[in-house]
Amino acid sequence: MLIASMSVSVDGFITDRDGGIGWTAPTEDRFRFHLEQTRELGAHLLGRKLYETMLVWETDPSLRDGELCTEFADLWTALPKVVFSRTLDRVQGNARLAQGPLTDEIAAVLATTDKPVGIGGATLAGAAIELGLVEEFHVFRNPIVVGGGTPFWPPVAEPIALELIETKTFGSRVVFERYRRAQGTA
Repeated sequence: MLIASMSVSVDGFITDRDGGIGWTAPTEDRFRFHLEQTRELGAHLLGRKLYETMLVWETDPSLRDGELCTEFADLWTALPKVVFSRTLDRVQGNARLAQGPLTDEIAAVLATTDKPVGIGGATLAGAAIELGLVEEFHVFRNPIVVGGGTPFWPPVAEPIALELIETKTFGSRVVFERYRRAQGTA
């Protein structure tokens, strides 16, 4: 199962107009929730920007300043990752650069694990959504309107019918929404 997971503003953007994501910083309860979600994954597919953002968890020992951060860093470091980039010629840690088309890479990664596989990065996840490959959507809706930036949802040719299967509200008023594709839809 392929899962797209992102923090978004109420108006559906993952970054603001300046590319900022400071408004998405998790509180402890949300960080614990992310930790549990990461524990359930068998691999993660990332675009270049997300890879570069998350690489610090593997390379910066100062992020291991508490039990939760150390646990997340250990999980993230061990998690197999595939990075999609037109500009990188190498990656670090437990990651490899994608060599083939998105559909082939997704199929290859899904074949290596019986666990869900995460996909992140707006462009990469958007391409997988457009191809009908994402089965679940995990949306962390932040109580802010940013008025523009990078959208979570790509433009699609046909509507995507979804079923809401879980919600959770965190102390920070961030609302987690878990959707899956409605049965009988692409």
